[in-house]
Amino acid sequence: MAFDESTILTSSRHQYIYMEEEKSDPVNMELGSPKDIVPNKGTSKIIAIDPDGEAYEFGLPFIRKAGVEHKISFIQSDAFSALNEMSSNGEGAEMFDFVFVDADKPNYINYHEQAIKLVKVGGVIAYDNTLYRELVVTPENEVPEQFRGNRKAIMDVNILLASDCRVEISLIPIGDGLTLCRRIA
Repeated sequence: MAFDESTILTSSRHQYIYMEEEKSDPVNMELGSPKDIVPNKGTSKIIAIDPDGEAYEFGLPFIRKAGVEHKISFIQSDAFSALNEMSSNGEGAEMFDFVFVDADKPNYINYHEQAIKLVKVGGVIAYDNTLYRELVVTPENEVPEQFRGNRKAIMDVNILLASDCRVEISLIPIGDGLTLCRRIA
């Protein structure tokens, strides 16, 4: 199952995945077993957050079959609110080694500010879709109207990331673009 909108936070002690709005994609149904994601030993943990719970309910039989149900908690909410709460109450401050963002594009800048608070120095924040259908290099008058808002949001976050002195970045031109940001301050 492919999640178009998710945030994953991991550390050597815990792993958290925040997910929103599951998008069914039969081509990507076999991405690996939950055992590949959540080791059965140690304290790794996943917290899945989704506004309607449909994605979690769909995956629950697979989670149970893999024997990792005790490692996964579900919270019915949107990821932005959950991350904001974690950031504001200090619960996750500089706790995570890795954050993956594939969420609503207009909020990428807001997710970046939250992720900076949650990832420790030396940790990595990964942003998916930073080439956005190759539209970031397409003249605006050639961009279909329905993609212009997300295109602008991605272009704005790319500019922010390139100028943010708290991170070192590397854009990987695979798929729809993946930008890795290593927090240095």
